Amino acid sequence: MKLPISTSYPPMEARLVDELPTGKEYQYEPKWDGFRCIAFRDGTRVDLMSKAGKPLSRYFPEIVEAMLAVGAKRFVLDGEIVIPQGKDLSFDSLLQRIHPAKSRVVALAAATPGAFIAFDLLVNSKGKSLVDEPLKERRAELEAFHASSVPAGVPIHLSPSTTRMATVTKWFRSVGGGLDGVIAKRVDVPYASGDRSAMWKMKTMRTADCVVGGFRYASKGGVVGSLLLGLYDDGGLLHHVGFTSNIPNPDKPAVTRKLEKIIKAPGFTGQAPGGPSRWSTERSAEWKPLATKLVLEVRYDHFSDGRFRHGTSFLRWRPDKAPRQCTSAQVEQEGHGAMKLLK
Repeated sequence: MKLPISTSYPPMEARLVDELPTGKEYQYEPKWDGFRCIAFRDGTRVDLMSKAGKPLSRYFPEIVEAMLAVGAKRFVLDGEIVIPQGKDLSFDSLLQRIHPAKSRVVALAAATPGAFIAFDLLVNSKGKSLVDEPLKERRAELEAFHASSVPAGVPIHLSPSTTRMATVTKWFRSVGGGLDGVIAKRVDVPYASGDRSAMWKMKTMRTADCVVGGFRYASKGGVVGSLLLGLYDDGGLLHHVGFTSNIPNPDKPAVTRKLEKIIKAPGFTGQAPGGPSRWSTERSAEWKPLATKLVLEVRYDHFSDGRFRHGTSFLRWRPDKAPRQCTSAQVEQEGHGAMKLLK
């Protein structure tokens, strides 16, 4: 492609916080429950790229068609692929799209068509890069682009934005119907590719994307009992940080087969399970290491001293996320500032 940024361009990322920053230098947007995607169009070519830098076009042919229906011939949009179902969004339907069979993808695209929610414009219709412009300017260009170039009925939507906390409060009341939080962005800074320095996200529940570095079998049945979770540190080491065991019973045989195909040492390259502990037994130390290929999202209530302090709740698989994106930065804010609560 001849666009000023390449399809390997990393998207701007957000840091999870317990409280959104406030002030006139911030803009707020809903956090959509979908697949992050940067959409590139150059003439008749469209590339949809995931947050992990993986191509998504083959899984979402209807989004490719939508991009080709835009009046502008060249542009790059940052946004989210979602699948509307009634008044809500279905993440489960998104997961079903990551399927190797083209016929299955085509059938699902017809049965549960997706949509693209745009929240940033990185290259405008003139082919000019906007990444060095502050968000305030990019947002103005995005709104003008959407109004002038996206025909009515084409499933490319403009994500709302606000500077009013009263509106943010209303959005939080809608969380669960396709939103899982709110994003805050600095309006006075350029696009921070691959960085978390100018964007913050606040969720109604704490979640983290983790690598499955190993597993343990259940005591009976020869199926998986628990998944061992890992997060990467700044040095690239994968540390064991906890486990999740609430895998639905009907899913366990299929999950077990998937895991057994990728058994491979070492699994964890940093802190590993089964180390010396006064609570360890021979049985509790037994686990199978895995190639670092699988990512899942878990819900947790507390993280400290490098571990989830209680068992986490399995939420969903995240095939759209790269294992290397599962870093401890997701939970860095946990445990800080606790002394301020003491009077």
